[in-house]
Amino acid sequence: MKKAIVRLALIVCFSLSFFILGAQFTPDELAQRPQIEAFLKSAEIIRSQDIGEGVTKPIRLFLKKKDEECSGCWKNVKGMKKGYLEGWQYEIAAYDLDKLLGLNMIPPTVEREFDGKKGSLQYWVASEMSDLERIEQGIHIPEEKLDSWSKQKYLARAFDCLIANEDRTQQNIRYMKDWRTILIDHSRSFRSSNEFRKRLVLGKNGLLAQKLFRTLPRAFVERIRALNYDLIKEAVGPYLNKEEIEAILDRKELLLEEIQEMIEEKGEANVLY
Repeated sequence: MKKAIVRLALIVCFSLSFFILGAQFTPDELAQRPQIEAFLKSAEIIRSQDIGEGVTKPIRLFLKKKDEECSGCWKNVKGMKKGYLEGWQYEIAAYDLDKLLGLNMIPPTVEREFDGKKGSLQYWVASEMSDLERIEQGIHIPEEKLDSWSKQKYLARAFDCLIANEDRTQQNIRYMKDWRTILIDHSRSFRSSNEFRKRLVLGKNGLLAQKLFRTLPRAFVERIRALNYDLIKEAVGPYLNKEEIEAILDRKELLLEEIQEMIEEKGEANVLY
């Protein structure tokens, strides 16, 4: 079971979505994802360790259930921190939307109480490096991986636009050995103020930077197009309020408008795949 959990965490939770690279996951692999979430929720916490990074003061929790072990990143930050609104509940909401949209780039994340406090617990990613480490060490993307790497980059940017993630840093973009992309740290997402409802965080008129999403999976765009209030509410449960969900829907329209403009300019075959 231990090997199965680790294997599934790497294959199912941290891989590109099946609709990006074809039928990458089997139905059996996808069906076992709830078991990983259940382990994070119910396994005994045997020890903890301060991670020592970031303003959110995350803690690494080590879990054990019978002969199975794993660890996760626990956060309970909430409220204004150094000028930013933080929320542990946004970590869970981001994962829930990741599943709803078939993104499969965010590690399993659940609600878990620790030291008498509620917080989010995210499966610990055994990644090879962060994007920051790649840049600092001068590591080049292998030529044969450039196309898939670029597609993952644009997909992550579009997702960040949808959830209004104003804190996507090079440190919280992680890579596996085969250059699959993992996205972590979403506690500064789901903004609902007017500025985040009228403009996207990225794109041609981005609030933060003009980082474009040049190509996107057709199925991903269709899933965004199908989003409505009830669908989002059912997915995220109590972790987003009415205003935050409505803000997602406002950004949905902005995102679709920008994608349509790209299609009209470059042709659908050059934008959607």
